[in-house]
Amino acid sequence: MTVYGATKSDPVRRVDVVVVGAGQAGLSAAYHLRRRGFAPYREAVAGSGASGASGASGATDAGGTGGFVVLDADDAPGGAWAHRSPSLRMATVHGFHDLPDVELPDVDPNAPAREVVPGYFAAYEAQHALPVVRPVKVLAVRSESARPDARLLVETDSGTWSARALINATGTWTRPFLPHYPGRFTGRQLHYAAYRGPEEFAGRRVLVVGGGASAIQVLSEVAAVGETVWVTRTPPVYHAGPFTPEYGRAVVAKVEERVRQGLPVRSVVSVTGLGPSVAYRRAEELGALRRRPMFDRLTEHGVAWGDEELAVDAIIWATGFRPEVGHLAPLGLRSPGGGIALTGTRATADPRVHLVGYGPSASTVGANRAGRTAANEIVGLLGAPGVADSADVAVRNVAMADIAVANVAVAQVAVAAG
Repeated sequence: MTVYGATKSDPVRRVDVVVVGAGQAGLSAAYHLRRRGFAPYREAVAGSGASGASGASGATDAGGTGGFVVLDADDAPGGAWAHRSPSLRMATVHGFHDLPDVELPDVDPNAPAREVVPGYFAAYEAQHALPVVRPVKVLAVRSESARPDARLLVETDSGTWSARALINATGTWTRPFLPHYPGRFTGRQLHYAAYRGPEEFAGRRVLVVGGGASAIQVLSEVAAVGETVWVTRTPPVYHAGPFTPEYGRAVVAKVEERVRQGLPVRSVVSVTGLGPSVAYRRAEELGALRRRPMFDRLTEHGVAWGDEELAVDAIIWATGFRPEVGHLAPLGLRSPGGGIALTGTRATADPRVHLVGYGPSASTVGANRAGRTAANEIVGLLGAPGVADSADVAVRNVAMADIAVANVAVAQVAVAAG
């Protein structure tokens, strides 16, 4: 169901585009919006101290009606990287790709990723005068009316923004996934999002749940100070060969097809499998990669497989994350398959909305490409900034017609499913 109208009476600030999130995908989108001629919203600097943008050429005044703004829920730059474990070093990061136009400087491979990457992001925001407002939490996004070309109302904990288009770049870090298993364990339990290094587990027996890169990182660290037991729901997938560009494209295509069909998102890593890495080799050397199948239930002191019970001191759930898209619910974007169907980065049901860092673009290199794609498509939808000739109007009319066709198709599928 689509909900219209704002719920607050705060003054509404008007821009062309709102970007939600200032991680890799959000900063990439912001960079490409600037390149395509969208002016940074000047109030972003006055309100949050986003360095460098206050004197930006062509910046939109606080009372203006154009340009773009980036709304970020965090207190400082860095996105999810600022919340990672201090034990995650640049040498053990599972892949990182530079932001557009600025390379990550040479860094000490033993430096904590949670310090290096946020510093890089902060410098990037300043160098490109990106109008990031923080901390601002987006609560809901609604359409101003039922018209397909109506403005979007972005409701936040500090007021409402009105935009002609929206790029959602909220990632997954704020939605850690914890599977349910029967029983009750009275020892220490935490999700990987709360993991802060191996020190607290010294001399302990720790059960690590999950078959991805996060689980491998935890195993490579905790096994050096304590005893580990590794369990996964399905046998881990190993990729022994090189991650060539051709292999990468094939992996992304698999994830992209699910998203195109509106099915729940699978991460790119879940399709690539585990490959050779510093953390993997370390875990292997420590004998920590002897995997056991998933247990049946939790017990007071551990876990059990049928009649066999294993006592453990702690359980670390490295079981992944889910996309943070709840604020988009009022737009009614979810398909009968349970996910948000995308055509490229564009929500199939609403050409005003783009999702980057979602599904096939949930990697640092994918996020960069998605940011560029979203910015280019928004130019096609809205017209080039400051230009309103007949060609732009024609392109916009064609794009807005897509929503009507998509809505009819979604309705037909829902009727057939019922």
